[in-house]
Amino acid sequence: MKARDVRRALNDLANPTIAEHSQRFFKTGPGEYGEGDIFLGIRVPVLRKLVVKLRELPLDETWHVLESPLHEERLFALLMLVRKFNQGDAEVKQAIYQRYLKHTQHINNWDLVDSSAHHIVGAHLKTRSRQPLYELARSESLWERRIAIIATYHYIKADDFEDALGLSVVLRNDPEDLIHKAVGWMLREIGKRDLATEQAFLREHYHDMPRTMLRYAIEKFPAEERQAYLQGTV
Repeated sequence: MKARDVRRALNDLANPTIAEHSQRFFKTGPGEYGEGDIFLGIRVPVLRKLVVKLRELPLDETWHVLESPLHEERLFALLMLVRKFNQGDAEVKQAIYQRYLKHTQHINNWDLVDSSAHHIVGAHLKTRSRQPLYELARSESLWERRIAIIATYHYIKADDFEDALGLSVVLRNDPEDLIHKAVGWMLREIGKRDLATEQAFLREHYHDMPRTMLRYAIEKFPAEERQAYLQGTV
């Protein structure tokens, strides 16, 4: 099986109406974060089913698909890489992790990051130094910075919050709204598991947090407590 077989299968599933909506939803206009991205118009559940159907696609061919200018081809490749990472031995996992970080120019929209970073980068670094995350968090690339914080979701789900909190401090003053949302989301996920830890972090930092980041972090708080944070009276 070759990359061209994947492209043929995806082209057969293309839906122009969905594609038009996706072009707007993922901000592909001039000056927007997804500028120039091209969509086929295929929903994620359909892509996931195709990943299972085409699971025999060789790893080298998967990387070729990731280099596509078409959004759903890149997303298909990332979902396939997650599958191969999860099923691979230590050598395969190491190879996918390393090559993933060399292909970040193709992991260039929030859904591409969110569907793969914690499964690959987060999982690989679970028993290793997490320093690469802090290096990514200081990257000039918006997407590498988002990879850094989203990777910590893997640890959050195991009640390990240290790096998510540490990176939240690093990224607290990031200029990009997509980073504010991602950090707020991770803080909210911490709160689902350990509300006291999230509250302690917020009490120390909420005065200096971007409004979007704070709103995402406190989204599930009782209304009165949310207002106290938003009004600066906690």
